[in-house]
Amino acid sequence: MTFDGPISDELAELIARRFHLLAEPTRIKLLDRLRVGEASVQELAVRVGTTQQNVSKHLRALAEAGIVERRKQGNFAYYRVVDDGIFELCHVVCDSAERRLEELRAVLRA
Repeated sequence: MTFDGPISDELAELIARRFHLLAEPTRIKLLDRLRVGEASVQELAVRVGTTQQNVSKHLRALAEAGIVERRKQGNFAYYRVVDDGIFELCHVVCDSAERRLEELRAVLRA
């Protein structure tokens, strides 16, 4: 299904919340790692170079938004993405940002 507008107030609010959620670089890094599969909080902390507490805070926000899901096994918590649509959004934004970064690099080289 493709959305063709107009955007209702409720939809605009949800879209703004989604973008606000992704406005944090740590969350983007976490989603990038989770793109390849489930991971523990400990593994994610090492991967993104921050503390387990910080990772847990960001994962909690992603879980509350319905993007990731938590699974407890013993003393460990594992997370996985349950809303694959987030990767479509990231793909579009990443492609656009990467093109812009290349343009800026070309200007600096000139």
